[in-house]
Amino acid sequence: MTRNTFRGVLALAASAALILWLGQSTDVDLRLADMLFDRSRGVFPLQHAWFAEQFNHVILKAVLICLASGAVVLALWDVWRPMPERRLGLRVLAMTAVSEPVVISLLKRASSSHCPWELERYGGSAPYIRLLEWMPYGIEPGHCLPGGHASSALWLVALAAFWWPHQPRKALVIGASMLLFGLGVGWVQQMRGAHFLTHTLWSAWIACAIAMLNYLLAKRHANGYSSVPRNAAHAAE
Repeated sequence: MTRNTFRGVLALAASAALILWLGQSTDVDLRLADMLFDRSRGVFPLQHAWFAEQFNHVILKAVLICLASGAVVLALWDVWRPMPERRLGLRVLAMTAVSEPVVISLLKRASSSHCPWELERYGGSAPYIRLLEWMPYGIEPGHCLPGGHASSALWLVALAAFWWPHQPRKALVIGASMLLFGLGVGWVQQMRGAHFLTHTLWSAWIACAIAMLNYLLAKRHANGYSSVPRNAAHAAE
């Protein structure tokens, strides 16, 4: 394991512990949701706001899906028209664009947590439970964790692969910028009452972990291919 990989794994472990602590030992999720909920009217005022419901949840998501599709097309194009200097970045970006939303969608299906607007606290019927708590008997699971909509933008953290490791500072700036963008998309959903803070944070963590894993896989494949002697490769053909 290289030093950079070790640092990445350490950062992921530390951030996972922090997010778990926030969800299990603090009330930050409820406090933020309380601030966004209008108790006098019994609604999240921004739930159906045009910017939050139409632009962020529909229009922007459609644009991001098109960008993800474009990343996959470019990676496939590289097979036909090789772009060696961009190959690693394209593969990591395409792999992340596909795998990150899929993984988050599967995790959502397996989760019990409900969205804020479904909770008794905010006019719904479901109880509030934390990540490591069991859902009371007879209550249907909510399938709301991690945040799915944020995943439509968080795959963009993989853009950092185009500059890593040759321009580490630029790679970190690009990756951090895309991470903040994805968190912003998730925050708008929180304003609507669709998710808690930790739902979005777990999505961001998963996106970073998947991007890192995809980078290591793509790098290993590239190194393995480049290490094969040309004569041996022709002989294999």
